[in-house]
Formats: sequence, C-alpha cells, structure tokens
Amino acid sequence: MRIKQDKNVLVLMSTYNGELYLRQQIDSILHQEGVNVSLLVRDDGSSDSTLIILDEYKRAGVLDYYCGNNIGPQRSFMHLLQNAPDCDFYAFADQDDYWLPEKLSVAIDKLNEADKKPGLYFCQTQLVNQNLKKLDSVIINPFLTFGESLIYKFIGGCTMVFNRQLRDIVGTAEPSYLRMHDIWIYSIIQAVGGFVFFDKKSYILYRQHEGNVVGQKNGAFFIWKQRFERFLRTKEDRFKQARDLISCYGNIIPEKNKQLLILFLNGKESFVNRIKIIFNKKLRCADKSTQFFFWINVLLNRY
Repeated sequence: MRIKQDKNVLVLMSTYNGELYLRQQIDSILHQEGVNVSLLVRDDGSSDSTLIILDEYKRAGVLDYYCGNNIGPQRSFMHLLQNAPDCDFYAFADQDDYWLPEKLSVAIDKLNEADKKPGLYFCQTQLVNQNLKKLDSVIINPFLTFGESLIYKFIGGCTMVFNRQLRDIVGTAEPSYLRMHDIWIYSIIQAVGGFVFFDKKSYILYRQHEGNVVGQKNGAFFIWKQRFERFLRTKEDRFKQARDLISCYGNIIPEKNKQLLILFLNGKESFVNRIKIIFNKKLRCADKSTQFFFWINVLLNRY
C-alpha cells in the first residue's frame, strides 16, 4: 500500500452478505487522498460471496479480515475496535456506502485540533439510491452537548473518525446494554468532555437499498411513523445507556456531567425527580419532536 502522508488511519468495516456493493465501497476507501489507509474487516457470518471478495483483496495486500459468528453490527464493530492494532486514527465503514476521496483527510485535519484529548469527528450523510443518485437527505443540526446526547440519538457511525485517545477510553469497559456502537461511543466522548466536531458538509454517499441492515430514510411521514413506533416499543434505551456510562466511566467523567447523570438516573425513583428532568435546561436537544416524545416518556417513567 502506498504511503501518502504521515496521517495513519485504520478503517474498521463489518460485513454481512454484502457482495453487491462491497467492491465499490472498498475501492472508495482505498483511494482516500492525503492519508495512509489500512482496512480491517470482520465478517459477521456471511453466506454469499462476501468472503470470496474479501479474500481477493487480502491476497492483493490491501486489507486484512477475519470471520466471526453472527452477533449483529453493533457488537461486530465493537469487536473490531477492541481487537484492532494501535493507530493514530480510526474510522467505521459500512459495506455498501461510497466515500468521497477527501473524507478521511478532512476529518483528520479537524481532529488535529483535539491535541491530546479524546477526539471525534462526524458529518452529515448524503442519501443516495442503489445507483448512487442523490436523494433528499435528513439534515441534522445538533447542539453537541452532553445533555443532548442522553436524549437525542442521531449520530451515524459510517461518518465517524476518531483518535487513539478515544479508542483507548472506549476499550476499557464493556456496556451491559448496547443499542448501537456509534451511539455508545458518542455518549462516551460527550460524557468525558472530549473534543467533538460536527461537519455540516457530507463526504459520504449513504446508500439506501432493500438489503440495508441499518438504514435512513427521509420524509415527514416516515420520520414520525418511526418515532411513534419507538415510543410504543421503548426499551428504556436512554436509562440503560446512562446507567452504563456512570458504571463504566464514572471515575473519569467530570463532576458536572456526573451530577447530570445522577439526576437522569434518579428520575426512576419518583415523579418529583422526573419533573426535575423535564425542567432541567441542560437536558435539551435540537430536534423538537424528539424532545417532546422524551418528555412524555419521562412522565410515564419509560425513558
């Protein structure tokens, strides 16, 4: 692999029956400009020709991969991260997207501002169809606060790039509940007070097709339908994640964030405490409908 600069980034990809778009995605990763890219893949139990494709690239010396049992994308990506070799920077990659050539170099330029702090970069996603034709995309404008991270689960792992300092923190503990790897990691860096940068420009073509394991769609009807379904089937994701944050990282979370976590968790104990959550101005998110449903869940003690 040709070394382009001294910016070394390890891209972590989890595959599962991804034969249709895998080559195009791998090629877009290997052709990143201004960085020295390595690619490590974990296959999550594919039964199609995914392994044949991966083996071709491995024999060409441009990636490495290993296989495991089917444990789902969240656990598969965490397994990759926990078993990855040391590198300056890390990025997650889905098997079916397409990366613009400057995706990693732009992210790493921003992460250099983190200095020695844990740092995370993420950006908007540009939705495309299976032929990479642009679609209307879901636009987010997050506050990027710790309080918001307890409420609003908006980050896309496929846009995330982060430094070794954050990777080392993440790898020190295992949550008892893991909804998605990207949400968990974003919550960690906000909890510990790391450097977070959100890029309003997209450098990834986020492909939507029938085989998406995790997808994203636009349109008011779909978005509200999705939110209402989440409301009905709530599994108290927010509470479980907050509980794991203080259990896993309580010793390194700044006191002001720890107190907010305690307030959040104590809401389970009484209606009065839940009212305190609703009126706490630090527990606000940029998406008004998400905020509204959060308040309802808090009142019903279902958050």
